[in-house]
Amino acid sequence: MNLFLVLAFLFFIGSVLGWVLELFYRRFISDNNPERKWINPGFCVGPYLPLYGCGLCVLFLIASLERLDFTGSPLWNKIVLFAIMAVCMTVIEYIAGCIALNAFHVRLWDYTNEWGNLNGIICPKFSLYWAVMGALYYFLIHPRILHALRWLSENLAFSFVVGLFFGVFIIDVVHSAQLVVKVKQFAVENDVVVRYEALKLQIRKRHEEAKRKYHFFTPFRTEWSLAEHLKELREQGFRAGKKK
Repeated sequence: MNLFLVLAFLFFIGSVLGWVLELFYRRFISDNNPERKWINPGFCVGPYLPLYGCGLCVLFLIASLERLDFTGSPLWNKIVLFAIMAVCMTVIEYIAGCIALNAFHVRLWDYTNEWGNLNGIICPKFSLYWAVMGALYYFLIHPRILHALRWLSENLAFSFVVGLFFGVFIIDVVHSAQLVVKVKQFAVENDVVVRYEALKLQIRKRHEEAKRKYHFFTPFRTEWSLAEHLKELREQGFRAGKKK
C-alpha cells in the first residue's frame, strides 16, 4: 500500500485515540484540573490531537525497524527500540510545546511542577510514560494496525473517510489558529503566557456562574469577549502570585 495513505490513516487513528486518552487523563488524573471538569483537550476544536497522530506515525515507523539487530540480544533490542520511541516522542512533544510557547505565547500543557522539567514542556516522568506507551503499542496495537492496514488495502473506499477527516481537520486548524492569534495579541500586549487549559476552565466557570449553556466542542464560544476572559484569567494569576 502507498506509504502516504498508510501514514494518513495512522494520523487519523492516532489523533482521535489520543484525544480520548487526554480527555480522560485531564478529567480524572491531571493536577491542573482540581475541580475534575470535562475539558476539550488540545489546540483544535474537534475530537483529535495532532501530536498523537504524528506520534502514532513515528511509532509505526520505528516499530518497523524491529528486524534490525542493535545489540545481538532480542530482549535488549526491544529495550533499545522502546528507548528510541520515548526519545522521539519526547522530541515531538518538545518541538510542539516550543512552537506554541514561543510563537503564540500559549502553553498547551504545563509540566512546571514536575521534577527535571525543561521549560515546563517535557520532563523525565512523561518521557517514561512515552516509553511505556511505546511498549504497549508494540505488543498490543502494532500487530492489529498491520491487520487494519491489510483491511484498508482491500477496502480503499474507506480512504474517503480519511480524506473527509483531513478536510474537516484543515478547516478546524485554520479556525483555531485565528483564535490563537487573538490570544497571542493579548499575551504580547500584557507580557504573559496564556495557559490554554486554564482559559477553557475559566470560560466554563463563567458560564456556570451565569447559568449559561457551555459548549464542550466550542469552548471559546461565549457571550463575553475573549479579551474579557483573558483579563480575568490574568487577574487570577496575579492574585495567586503567578504569571499565566
